[in-house]
Amino acid sequence: MNVLAIGCHPDDIEIQCAGTLIKCKKRGDRVIVCHICNGNMGHVVIPPEELGPMRNREAENAGLLAGFEVISLDIGDLLPNGCDINQRDALVDVIRYADPDFIITHSPTDYMPDHLAVNKLVFDASFTASCPQYKPGKYPASKVTPIYYMDNLAGNKFEPTMYVDITDEIELKLKMLECHESQLKWMRDHDHIDFADFVRTCSKYRGFQSNCTYAEAFCEEMAYPKVITKRLLP
Repeated sequence: MNVLAIGCHPDDIEIQCAGTLIKCKKRGDRVIVCHICNGNMGHVVIPPEELGPMRNREAENAGLLAGFEVISLDIGDLLPNGCDINQRDALVDVIRYADPDFIITHSPTDYMPDHLAVNKLVFDASFTASCPQYKPGKYPASKVTPIYYMDNLAGNKFEPTMYVDITDEIELKLKMLECHESQLKWMRDHDHIDFADFVRTCSKYRGFQSNCTYAEAFCEEMAYPKVITKRLLP
């Protein structure tokens, strides 16, 4: 299968669904990760023009550890707009290129405006990408694509309907997260927050809920005709 995970910022995928994507890769899936933003506002000291390229490199390094293809739309933080046709069309091209059997992205109950804008972009672009007469180009129209929403930060306002056991994948997931050094090192040195431990704890909590050691949680987009009877998550 082809799997497309679309996150807003360069570390969002590692935080919420990298374990599941590693399991997908293990079963032979092609895994593509797309970051809408370049994370250029994610630091107090490093200026945006330096941080954006740095965070894109960190994302690529994380992807290399698991054998994921990594794409960035390179939009600045705070600029995603669910109603921006140019942003939607750029994502349409990514979806048609990936030809995904399913998409993972942010939940509509997420806490952050950028994440919510990406949620809308993904929903709209996934429909648009399936329309053959809309801007035909290098890649053919995609299938009507099921969407799974990944957990919110700390699980707030998120009601899972599916879990994936990532017990065997947790260490690689955290190693991938540590590639985002500009974020994790700053939080440890200046905020005294061990974000990797935070992610491990959240994964353990979802594991408690689903009778395993570590898990990631998801819910399915139930809009017609995206619902199917077959389980696609590993």
